[in-house]
Amino acid sequence: MSMLTPPGMGGQYRITGDKYPRMRPRRRRARLVLSVVASVTALGLVGWGTLQLIDVFTGGGGTASAAGASEDCVKRAAASASPTAGTSATVLSKPAQITVNVYNATTRTGLAKDTADALKKRGFKIGDIGNAPAKFDQKVKGTAILVGPASALKTSLPVLATQVTAADQRTEAGRKGTAVDLILGDAFKTLTPQATAAKAITALSAPRPTASTTKKSC
Repeated sequence: MSMLTPPGMGGQYRITGDKYPRMRPRRRRARLVLSVVASVTALGLVGWGTLQLIDVFTGGGGTASAAGASEDCVKRAAASASPTAGTSATVLSKPAQITVNVYNATTRTGLAKDTADALKKRGFKIGDIGNAPAKFDQKVKGTAILVGPASALKTSLPVLATQVTAADQRTEAGRKGTAVDLILGDAFKTLTPQATAAKAITALSAPRPTASTTKKSC
């Protein structure tokens, strides 16, 4: 049985027969590398989990606080919009306080008289009844034209307009008195149904929500 010494081994290892020595130092290095990789991975997972927990207890809370502040802002804004009486609610005239002059600008006979009678039944006072002035006679193509003094724009004209669908409202500068004119045009057929007109008057008198002018702090 012969004894062989591999070149470069310096006589440290001997090969006897057909068996070769095992290089155990290489396995130890591989295990060391695997241990280092596993440790780094574990530390990374622990760090990631820690960051998630921090986000839950800090970042999430900040988001919730922001949402809560936004909700409070909405509630304060809604509370500041308190319903107050609209301008019209304090100045609108009642039908019994409105004197209406009814004029016929069409070629239909008796239209002004019939309309005046219908308005009287609804509580309006009736003034003059007759043909329209020359500047309006047979020149009103729409339903009607309502004319009054400047003071009637927010008092009596809106109330009278509820009785005539699509009536045009106008004021005359320098006009005296409080009476208003109803000038019936070619498209006029009849007054607005009484129930509909009553609802329209109620809507004019209803309180209107007015947004507060207070500056928001959110």
